[in-house]
Amino acid sequence: MPDRLRALATRQEGLLAVRQCVAAGMTREQVAALLRTTDWGRPARGVVDLGVPGGSDDVEHRRRRAAVLGLLAHPGSVATGLCALVLHGVQGAPLTVGPEVSLPTGAPRRARTGVRLRRTSIAEAVEVDGWRCVPPGQALAQAVPELGRRHAVALMDSALHRGVVTPGGLALAHRASRGRRGVARTHAWWGEADGRAESPAETWARLSCLDAGVPPDVVQLPFVAGGVVGRVDLAWRLPDGTWLLVEVDGQDVHAAPAAVYRDRRRQNLLVTPRTVLRRFTGTDAWHGRVGEHLGRVLDDAGWRAGQVRPDGVLRLP
Repeated sequence: MPDRLRALATRQEGLLAVRQCVAAGMTREQVAALLRTTDWGRPARGVVDLGVPGGSDDVEHRRRRAAVLGLLAHPGSVATGLCALVLHGVQGAPLTVGPEVSLPTGAPRRARTGVRLRRTSIAEAVEVDGWRCVPPGQALAQAVPELGRRHAVALMDSALHRGVVTPGGLALAHRASRGRRGVARTHAWWGEADGRAESPAETWARLSCLDAGVPPDVVQLPFVAGGVVGRVDLAWRLPDGTWLLVEVDGQDVHAAPAAVYRDRRRQNLLVTPRTVLRRFTGTDAWHGRVGEHLGRVLDDAGWRAGQVRPDGVLRLP
């Protein structure tokens, strides 16, 4: 196989279209032989899978692979819904993402096995890293009605946080979603989006606190401690003046030894006579354990909502 094809496959999450192989000088018979004699796979008609690039099999690769698969299977198509959001770099998608595309004209075409073909015309397409996608707002309008609340709000939070949509753009996306199947149950979710969340786990933690009746006094509370300037994910001020501070750990970042060291130093700075620190994992947040635990703590402390200005800075010794 030509080296340029291997390089192309690496950029395409391990996938190649058969037409790309032929354009690079291979014959269809050679491609068929490699499918028979190697570990190549055929995830959709006209597409071959060379395997995971670089030995990586992380969740983000699998999501992007799904998005690329749909585009390769349908030449001239545009990524839609979740696949478009993944290519736009928006976080919060489910672990498993199904390939989905649409043709610019919306003209009917037989869908390739395993690829969803939306029968809607595309008024506008944008290019992201060489891939054609619907704009983020349209992708949200397509995806949110088909998702559960935690994934839907996490995607909206991430889109706002990364600046791929504005609050006004999110409102337009909400309006554009009306009339889609499943949208009726989602209307309240659009108002729960908060671009200050820095990870899906933070979104899930915040939602669990809302559901428990203990909305954070401050999201991303700025603090200064020991010469370090930072932010705490969620914060509540207790009636005695103590601050309840909550950090939600992201799995990827906190798995690295350097990140663990930085977190330990940061945690030590946040533990003072004026603060109570609680840390939770993304799994805790997903299963609602953050709100359950903090609801008991705040109830015991006599906390009441709306007693704190949300724009202050916490200064610690």
